[in-house]
Amino acid sequence: MKVRRRLIWLVAACLVVPALARAQDAGTEKLAGTLKKVADSGTLVLGYRESSIPFSFLNAVQQPVGYSVDLCREIADDVAAELGRESVTISLLPVTAENRIDKVGSGAVDLECGSTTNNTQRQKQVAFSPIIFIAGTKLLVPAASAIRSYRDLSGKTVVVTAGTTNDAAIRKLAEKQRLDIKIVTSPDHAQSMAMVANGKADAFATDDVLLAGFVATARDPGAFKVVGELLSFEPYGLMFRRDDPQFAAVVQRSFERMAITGRLAELYTRWFLKRLPDGDRMNMPMSPQLEAIFGALGAPD
Repeated sequence: MKVRRRLIWLVAACLVVPALARAQDAGTEKLAGTLKKVADSGTLVLGYRESSIPFSFLNAVQQPVGYSVDLCREIADDVAAELGRESVTISLLPVTAENRIDKVGSGAVDLECGSTTNNTQRQKQVAFSPIIFIAGTKLLVPAASAIRSYRDLSGKTVVVTAGTTNDAAIRKLAEKQRLDIKIVTSPDHAQSMAMVANGKADAFATDDVLLAGFVATARDPGAFKVVGELLSFEPYGLMFRRDDPQFAAVVQRSFERMAITGRLAELYTRWFLKRLPDGDRMNMPMSPQLEAIFGALGAPD
């Protein structure tokens, strides 16, 4: 447990400090990058996921909602304030695990509001907000399954969502442990979940919090279970374009404001402790690590 906590803190420190440094580079110079784009068009484009419960998903009337979506809307308000406007128009664009990074990099999406892991490889392509959640890869299996951990996966079919870090984690694990696992991919989390429900896969490997969301909102929550130890650590952030110090500064200040006012904790409670739109609950109290990260964001300089 001590080693795990130390690793989480190391990851957090490595990811937060570069973000702070980039934000501090933003000055009062002429508008550029995303801020200029929004000033010219009046629109901020948010990318959302359709089935990343409770971060970003479609509700009963097919509207994007969730923890990450709410965080992005808070940033949109601060972008408007930065530009001296009452508000900016928010345009919502669906993205998948496989195309989200390209959508941000190409400029099709200004701010991605999903469940995206911030790691050094992705930092070469995009920039990230401060950490919004810490997750880890686990397995979802049918309730009657004999699978208890990755050690039971030999000869089994495991589905992963294309473009996720979980895909790489499972493949690396299978190679290292010499496990005879058939790994298949699907375009999105909901389809991966459906493969287990339909018996086309023995297990679904993705972040534990997303699996918990699927179980909580399943028609029969007792039909599935999440098993095994954490197979990876996944610190989430909101994605935006690299080399855009003005926008990075707004994002950083937005998180600091939300931390100081208690809005970060309020939004966390809204999506992880209170009832979801369909009436189910995640029942996931904030981890001490995330609580400390939010506390640091709100601490005086």
